[in-house]
Amino acid sequence: MNKPILSEHFKKRMPSDVRLGQIKFDERTVKPALVNVAIGNVSLPTNPAMQKRMFSLDAPESPFAKGIVRYSGTAGVAEAKDAFKNILRCQGFDTSKLFVQVTDGGSSGMELLLLGVCGDAGTDDKPLMMIDPAYTNYISFAERIGRKTVTVKRNLGADGKFSLPELDKIEETIKKHNPGALLVIPYDNPTGQLYDYATLKELAKICVKYNMWMISDEAYRGLFYVDGDLVSIWGITDEDVPGIEGRRISIDTASKVWSACGLRIGALITDNEEFHTQSVAEYTANLCANVIGQYIFGALAHESKQQIDGWCKGIREYYKNIMFKFYNGLRELDPGLIVSSPDSSIYSVVDVRNVVKPGFDSIKFVMYCAKEGSVDLNGVETTLLVAPMKGFYDLNPGQANPGSTQMRIAFVETPENMEKVPELFVKLLRKYEKAR
Repeated sequence: MNKPILSEHFKKRMPSDVRLGQIKFDERTVKPALVNVAIGNVSLPTNPAMQKRMFSLDAPESPFAKGIVRYSGTAGVAEAKDAFKNILRCQGFDTSKLFVQVTDGGSSGMELLLLGVCGDAGTDDKPLMMIDPAYTNYISFAERIGRKTVTVKRNLGADGKFSLPELDKIEETIKKHNPGALLVIPYDNPTGQLYDYATLKELAKICVKYNMWMISDEAYRGLFYVDGDLVSIWGITDEDVPGIEGRRISIDTASKVWSACGLRIGALITDNEEFHTQSVAEYTANLCANVIGQYIFGALAHESKQQIDGWCKGIREYYKNIMFKFYNGLRELDPGLIVSSPDSSIYSVVDVRNVVKPGFDSIKFVMYCAKEGSVDLNGVETTLLVAPMKGFYDLNPGQANPGSTQMRIAFVETPENMEKVPELFVKLLRKYEKAR
């Protein structure tokens, strides 16, 4: 009997490198203890104001008190939109000219913006320009909807610093590919690099010069661990870069700073009314974002500046402590490892290029840890899941992939488990290399 035929897209689709290790570990018959730092799945309790609503969905003041769960408007309920604006206002930004669309997580926002700023499906017209290594989901969503991406490259130095591409290299790429937009991630995923205002302004000038949208992924806004200002695309105005207003778009989310990854509430924020109107029109096919999630997140619309600032400061101090312990611990155990500087977000990149034999492949190492590897840690057989960096680079065929020797660490386990990561990583790496 004939079988129905999958599309070519489905046939070629593989799980993201970030998720692949977990899938393979789940298939393991005899499972050791696991420390999973492959994905940014935050394990902290969410904000108290949000918790209060989450635990009281049947309260008299709740819109769900009678058990009715209806659609909201496509752009989202006013309170949830106000919550995103309130956070920005409390952080010192003018929101009077901003349009907010609530989406099912920041991920839906990514897909929408690709539809809104890139050329037609199946063409190379108006690609999204990214700075490699870049968050893998932008590449995945672009492939899903047939849009093109182009990149300029960063390099990880021996000092743990990622060097941004020179401006003339960026302009060369723009002239060659004519991108529709430039994506920046100021509190960077995957590298942990922090963009300062001077850098953002130079990139904004390029966007104006070549008539491009400027997109800022601000999922980790406020999570920075070095001296300096809280940066955002909303801190750059026409006074700084004439012509930048009206071409700014940001992606926001409840996931990271607000510790609510599974709530799946995000936002597409812009100062361009036409983009907002057409984005909402496109999203009508999705009907609306999760209304229970919108209600829970909407609690932040009523928080004061003191409450917002206090929460963000506490979260920042929590991650700073964990990240610096990891950074110092790993370098002490093996000084040959290159560990990216813990400047922002909740990630670090570890490059093993100086301590492994030729031919090392980060995906194969991750598969080893997931499928068969384990080491003794305080009398308990344990393994570690990290994210291979190969999928974070958008390369042309034949190009060497720096991610072959790089892994991303997400600081999402408990502090006790995070303290185990340096020893686990080094022991597993040495055991793998000895057998290779």
